[in-house]
Amino acid sequence: MLARLPDGRYVVEVSAANLLAATGRVIAVTGRDERLMRVLDDCGCQVVVNDRALEGMGTSIAAGVRATTVDNPDGWLVALGDMPYLNIATIIAVRDRLMAVGGIVIPEYRQQRGHPVGFGREYGAALVALLGDSGARSIISAALAVDPQAVQPLAVDDAGVLADIDTPADFT
Repeated sequence: MLARLPDGRYVVEVSAANLLAATGRVIAVTGRDERLMRVLDDCGCQVVVNDRALEGMGTSIAAGVRATTVDNPDGWLVALGDMPYLNIATIIAVRDRLMAVGGIVIPEYRQQRGHPVGFGREYGAALVALLGDSGARSIISAALAVDPQAVQPLAVDDAGVLADIDTPADFT
C-alpha cells in the first residue's frame, strides 16, 4: 500500500482519495504500521488500529464497522486500500444502489465480482462478528442461501473493481 504509483503518490493515498471523494468519510483500518497510519491520517481518513490484523481481513472489517456503531449508519462500503484504479463514479454507484435497495451490492465487471462491496444496516451485527481471512464472503454466501435477491450485482464498466496492487507486476 505504500508503493509509489508512477505519479509519485502512494497506492493507499490514491485509494483513500477516491473513496473520500465519493463518500466524504473513510474509516481506514490498519495494524500498527506507523508510516501507513500517518499517510492515511494525512489523507483525511479516520484511522482505526486493529490489533488483530494478522488474524485476517475479517477482523479488520469488524473493527471498521465497530467504529461506526455510534453513528448508526444505513450501511457500509467495504473497500480495499490497494485499489487505486477504482473509479470514483463506481464507488458512488455502489453507494447509491445500496441506499436505494439495501441488502448487499457487489460491483461486477464482465461478470466478475469486485470491490467495494456495499452492506446494508441489517448486516451490521454479522460484519462486527467477522473473523479470519475470508473477509465477508461468509455473509454473502449466507445471504444468498436465505434470499437470492438479497445480493444485488451492479454491472459496471470499470476494470478497477478487480485491480488491486499486490505485486510490482500489478502496476502494468
